[in-house]
Amino acid sequence: MSLRIAVTGAAGLLGQNLMPRLKARGFADITAIDKHRANTAILRRLHPDIRIIEADLATDDGWQEQVAACDVVIVGHAQIGGLDARQFEANNVTATRRLIDAAARNPRAYLVHLSSSVVESEAADWYTESKQAQERLIAQSGLAYVVLRPTLMFGWFDRKHLGWLARFMQRVPLFPVPGNGRYPRQPLYVGDLCDIVVACIDKRPDKAAYNITGRETIDYIDLIRAVRQATRARAAIVRIPYPLFWALLWVYGLIDRDPPFTVKQLEALVTPDLFEVIDWPGIFGVTATPLQVALEQTFRHPVYSNIVLEF
Repeated sequence: MSLRIAVTGAAGLLGQNLMPRLKARGFADITAIDKHRANTAILRRLHPDIRIIEADLATDDGWQEQVAACDVVIVGHAQIGGLDARQFEANNVTATRRLIDAAARNPRAYLVHLSSSVVESEAADWYTESKQAQERLIAQSGLAYVVLRPTLMFGWFDRKHLGWLARFMQRVPLFPVPGNGRYPRQPLYVGDLCDIVVACIDKRPDKAAYNITGRETIDYIDLIRAVRQATRARAAIVRIPYPLFWALLWVYGLIDRDPPFTVKQLEALVTPDLFEVIDWPGIFGVTATPLQVALEQTFRHPVYSNIVLEF
């Protein structure tokens, strides 16, 4: 297809999953932008046929002309975790403002913004607040846009969420779960979200926001059991009192300045959020993958399930 597409955060979970699906649909003129050197190198190795730019959208220059030439900009960059509020401001707000400035040079550009279900959450943290600000920037851009708000995502190349938990589970004899583990989750298979992104490129919904929620609600502890089944891990699942779990994470955060799971994320985990489930299969014409099937596709793929991104 002749459309020119730019993808930011292209070396992360969404971007790495999106690339093969865009190519399978015939899109060939793709500009992928990401600042993470090691993960960008993985993207380059897997997709030598696409244009890849290693740059920090919040500070670097040299990428703007490529973005300005694109018909579709998929806004996928995000700071998800961390212990420094400035990182969330830089990567979710400043970077997005600069990206919009570049995309706006083409008044016909279309933005597909990957927001998050947390913008409507009861949680109050740096991630939630910066994602809310990022979404406002998109809405005020003056460009045609669609906002997609996924819940917790998993899939190939998942470095922080279920992917990290699955790898940890395969290395240890005991897998800890905070409290009773009865925290309802609505995990979303990133492959389904990628199909929705491609549908947005085709259908061009404008000035619309959709809550893209996993269609199966499952308690966190049962989700962990399903991951154990998909990975064939043998770790025993043990419940740990919430205060002790919080304290252990806090101490670990003193040692590791970029931990895979923080006390703020733990607090968000136990927040009693249930998000709206809309008929996104009908709206976008895609098929929802059953949860257990999606987990098996994630952790048993002969190539992608063995590739681990860096934090």
